Amino acid sequence: MHVAAGAIAVLAGFGMASSAIAAHGTDLRGGRLGSLRDLVIRQSNQLRIDESNTEALRKSVAALASHIGGVDLTDARKQVATLTPLAGLSPEQGPGLTVTLEDAPHEANLNGVDPDSLVIHQQDVQAVVNALWQGGAEALMVMDQRLVATSAVKCVGNTLLLQGRVYSPPYRIQAIGDISKLKHSLANNQGVQLIEDLARVYGLGYSVAESASISMPGFTGSLALPDAQTL
Repeated sequence: MHVAAGAIAVLAGFGMASSAIAAHGTDLRGGRLGSLRDLVIRQSNQLRIDESNTEALRKSVAALASHIGGVDLTDARKQVATLTPLAGLSPEQGPGLTVTLEDAPHEANLNGVDPDSLVIHQQDVQAVVNALWQGGAEALMVMDQRLVATSAVKCVGNTLLLQGRVYSPPYRIQAIGDISKLKHSLANNQGVQLIEDLARVYGLGYSVAESASISMPGFTGSLALPDAQTL
């Protein structure tokens, strides 16, 4: 019974790539972020497919739990072992990238410049997260928190709100995976290209560092989705 319950918990985190698009911020930059919106739509469609598959697996686990007596659970344990890393529940270590985003320095020239162009916004963090997932990231962490299916990256003013914690820039986004593929995905993402343009023109902080080994803890928070409330 414990194994079946564990499998259900793991399945709740299935489809972790959808975490990159869980929060929908206001488009403060416009223009070149059209492809990012298209990516959000594509991944939303994929999320619906994943949720359908997850529901089918959940029913299979429920059926297994109802006939637990005398049943060989080897296959179920193998499935749990396979899905646990994908759900972000187990620690991971490997080569990868660290992307750092930071507001432009206070001494930046503001004459004729939209102040919104001088600070990091929600869609900037999302653009980097989306690009890294698209580049095949095996695990991803924002600041000190592992991203899972229920993670929502949100910005409130110039602060980042993630899973109940508040962070100020600079924002650090780490990804474990094939370094060359991750870098290629960043270089070809229009949202990230916009950040690079603003970095060159206005001093917005954007840097990418390679690492031979990045360690990430497993996600330990609740995988339950919060109930919707009418305001």
